[in-house]
Amino acid sequence: CDGRKLTELRDINCEVDLFKPLHGSALFQRGQTQVLCNVAFDSLDSVFRADPISVITGGLKEKNFMLHYEFPPYATNETGRSGPVGRREIGHGALAEKALRPLIPSDFPFTIRLTSEVLESNGSSSMATVCGGSLALMDSGVPLSSQAAGVAVGLMSQPDPKNSYELQDYRILTDIS
Repeated sequence: CDGRKLTELRDINCEVDLFKPLHGSALFQRGQTQVLCNVAFDSLDSVFRADPISVITGGLKEKNFMLHYEFPPYATNETGRSGPVGRREIGHGALAEKALRPLIPSDFPFTIRLTSEVLESNGSSSMATVCGGSLALMDSGVPLSSQAAGVAVGLMSQPDPKNSYELQDYRILTDIS
């Protein structure tokens, strides 16, 4: 719908080391989606410790990497108040955290707090958070096992009229907006 071919991505711009007082920062923009990521370190005494019920149901006792995902109304040109964390923030934040967590060394000597604020969104802000988060973590000096990047993909298909479980024709959309 935006005139790109199936093999084209939106323009990408990245900047790191934006805020000197922070341990790491990055601004990531792909098309009209833009996120600002900041990293702050804290002592290992400030790890997140789960309550006993969460440990029983989820198995997680504590974690020393936390991603705070913020999606204010102005990111989609809306007005309104920022209120309690909604389903979008929880789901998209969990998705981005799950992508970045395995890259962080288990013996890293600090608790890491990564904040991602979506400044503008026209598709795939959680994947922009993975990209910007990876850049901010590298800027802060965290020895990641690898870099990370994310992009939204989709599938358009035409089912086979003879067998609805088979696809007659399909196209994979990369970097959907």
